[in-house]
This record gives sequence, structure tokens and C-alpha cells, in this order.
Amino acid sequence: MQITKGSVVEFHYRITNPAGEEIETTRDGNPAAILHGYGNVIRGLEAALEKREVGDVYSVTIPPSEAYGERQPDRTERLSKKYFAQPKKLKPGQVTHLNTESGVKPVTVVKVGSKVVDVDLNHPQAGVELTFDIEIMMVREATKEEIEHKHAHGTGHHHH
Repeated sequence: MQITKGSVVEFHYRITNPAGEEIETTRDGNPAAILHGYGNVIRGLEAALEKREVGDVYSVTIPPSEAYGERQPDRTERLSKKYFAQPKKLKPGQVTHLNTESGVKPVTVVKVGSKVVDVDLNHPQAGVELTFDIEIMMVREATKEEIEHKHAHGTGHHHH
């Protein structure tokens, strides 16, 4: 079965940057599971999965415009330390997560003051060309519930 809109896909991946440094991998755990065609992954990856099948193993390099966008130097903000789970442990350069109206977002700490933290709101991989090494493990049609919820559910049950 080919991957098309409405397919649930399980795949292993390894992401590297242009220097070949590993950014993330699923190889030490369970494969990723997505509902294809519903924007659950970056655009470039979704396009690279289209029409693939179980057993396909391949690499694709995705430009920033199809990943996390270009880096925007003016996307910094000064926030009260109260918005951070462990403000005393924050260090410049560290990536942490903030709860926002649109969900949890990664931010990079720029400067830590006595009462405030300056953060870079760009995604940590903004402006970075990403190479994905992919292995398609499973493809199936999505259930009606998965289509309604616009995401894949785990085997035998679903989590929210």
C-alpha cells in the first residue's frame, strides 16, 4: 500500500544537520506514527513520504523553507521567569519548552536575568537544512476516528 492522504504511517528516522551531526532519531525506540496529509510533520517530510511503501529505505534533504522556516533575528522576547518550569536551571543556549496558546513550543534561552529570561522564539532548527534517513515500517488506512481527530492513534487505543 502506498502512502497517500489518510494513511497512517509508522517510520523510523534519523535527522542530521549539514555537518552530519545527529539531531534526533527514533532508532533507539518506537517508530514515529503519523496521519499522512494532515500537517502532522513538516511539509518537506510529508512530501518525501508520499507514495512510498513499507520497506522503503531512503534519505531526503529538506531545505529550511520546507522545514522550520528561515531564522528571523527579530523573534526574541523577554519573559518573566514564572513562565518556566525550572527557571533556576536555565542557561544561555539551552532549548526549553513553553506552553503557549497554540501549544508547547521550543525556545532557546538567550540571557537569564534575576526576574526575566530572554528567549529566541525561532524553532531551534530554523534556517537549517535537514537530512532525514527514513525507513517505512508500516502503512495502513486511517480509521474514521483518526481522520476526525486529524492524527494517528496508538495501536489498540488512542491518547490525547
